[in-house]
This record gives sequence, C-alpha cells and structure tokens, in this order.
Amino acid sequence: MRAIEIVKPGGPEVLEWHEVPEPSVERGDVLIDTTASAVNRADVLQRQGFYDPPPGSSPYPGLEVSGVVTEVGADVEQFKPGDEVCALLGGGGYAERVAVPWQQVMPVPEGVPLHAAAGLPEVACTVWSNVFMLGRLRRGETLLVHGGASGIGSFAIQLAKALGSYVVTTVGSAAKAERVRELGADEVINYREEDFADKVHADVILDIMGAKYLAGNVRALKTGGRLVIIGLQGGRKAELDLGMLLAKRASVHATALRSRPVDEKGVIVRSVVDNVWPLVGAGAVRPVIYAEVPMSDAAEAHRMLDSGEHVGKILLVR
Repeated sequence: MRAIEIVKPGGPEVLEWHEVPEPSVERGDVLIDTTASAVNRADVLQRQGFYDPPPGSSPYPGLEVSGVVTEVGADVEQFKPGDEVCALLGGGGYAERVAVPWQQVMPVPEGVPLHAAAGLPEVACTVWSNVFMLGRLRRGETLLVHGGASGIGSFAIQLAKALGSYVVTTVGSAAKAERVRELGADEVINYREEDFADKVHADVILDIMGAKYLAGNVRALKTGGRLVIIGLQGGRKAELDLGMLLAKRASVHATALRSRPVDEKGVIVRSVVDNVWPLVGAGAVRPVIYAEVPMSDAAEAHRMLDSGEHVGKILLVR
C-alpha cells in the first residue's frame, strides 16, 4: 500500500507518499480501507520530531480516519467487512489502509458523508472526554474555548451550545470571529486586542495554550471552575497562583488522548457514540470542513494548517 512517511524531521516538504508494508491485522483489530483522514496539530509536532507515536502504533501520521471495513481479526464481533466506519487512531491515518483496535472504531453518524466523517473522531473524543466527562460542563454553565476556529474549537462550540451552555471563545481575527458566531458562540474575544481574563468568568475552560494562558485562565475561572489543558502551544512552564486556586475552590487538569491505553480510549469512544452521535445525526453538531486535499499531497495540507488561516478541519482524501 501507499502512505505518507516523514523522511526526516522538518517542514511540510518532508512528507512523502511512498510504498510501504501492508498493516498486519492482529486479534481484536479492524482493517479499514481509507476514504479520508484529517490533519491535526499533533501531526505537525510529529513531523517536526517533537511527538513520537505511542508504542505499538503506526509510524505514519494521522490520528483519525474514515473508510470501509475490509477485514476483522479474531474475536471482533462488533464490525464486519463492508461497514462504513470512522476511527480514532494512535497513528497511521495518512495511508491507504490502517489496522485499529475495534474499541476505537465507530459507525459513521447518520447523515454525514463518509469522507467528512474523517474529521470527527479526534475532535469529538477530545471535546467530549475533556469538557464533559472530565470538566463536567452542565446545562446553563459557561464554557470558554480557546482557539474557537480550530477543529477542536469549532466542534466544542457546537456541542456545548447543543447541550445548553453559554459559550465564549477566543480568536485572532474579525473573519474568524464572524465564523465562530455562525457556529453558535455567544461571545467572541479577539485575543490580539483584549485580555480574555478581563472579559469572562467561566465554569469550564478548554485550553490549548498551556503556560502562556495559565495565569489568565485561573483569573477567568468562577468559584468551583475547572480548567482543562490539552495543548502547550504557549509553552510548558508557568507560575500557578495556588492561593487564587484555593480561594476559588477551582481545579486544573492536564490531559492527553493519544497516549491512553486502548481500553480507556474505548470507554471514551462508546460514550461519544451514545451521547454525541445522536446530536450529529440530528444536525445540531456537524463537521466543519475547511478544505479537502489529496492524501498524496499532505505537505500542502500541512502548509494550510501552519498558516493559521483555516476554520475547522483540513481533510486528506483518496
């Protein structure tokens, strides 16, 4: 088969479309013939040499995929050849075929085209597990989402609104502010012009920045608030005001999805299918697709992501 290989750490040009060995189908695996994958920030970090795949995962980039099941391993009863599915991966999505544990495989939500479903697994599992399972966002509470125009941000806005929350988000341009309002954001803050911590008090904050925003995030939390950090685009180390955290009876969580064991991912995947897919099927939440790029030209898709101009997901299609 063919897949995108990272020939050496570097810029988008190091992504090359090569002949590679077929994936092996082990006990409990599902083999998917890929229709599409999607580009995530983790793929960029892997390309740059900063984020190796978890042990046992495919060495090729790509954390999500959609396609058709062609083979199942021993003990797999939940899926069969011919099923249209999407899946959460530890790696390997930028390829013609990928083998994945059945626990991480999901049916395509009703009404979503097969190729577009490739843009759902990573954002849906990330948002649901962090904002709702860990952050315990409830109807009527306020969610602050940093990077509202990103794939994760655009999904979080829609899901939180569909479940009855007030949603505030940060963006870096007027054009992105208009787009996230269309997705349902109640309040939009341009981080280039305003300090979000002076503007909002949130019950839950979903943060991709890390160190740079830590102090502001703690200031912005309400009493009993929950800060969930899922990215470090603004650095790894910062001073935490424990006194303010204690006074607010607030909490800080730092989590990652890719490195979790299969069984933990499986719990999240099943919860997403039960709680999120019905909303997607009803049209209350939808994949936001910025561009579709041939998989063999993954370098161009990475250039798009690096530019920061996109809103939503960039798909790699076969």
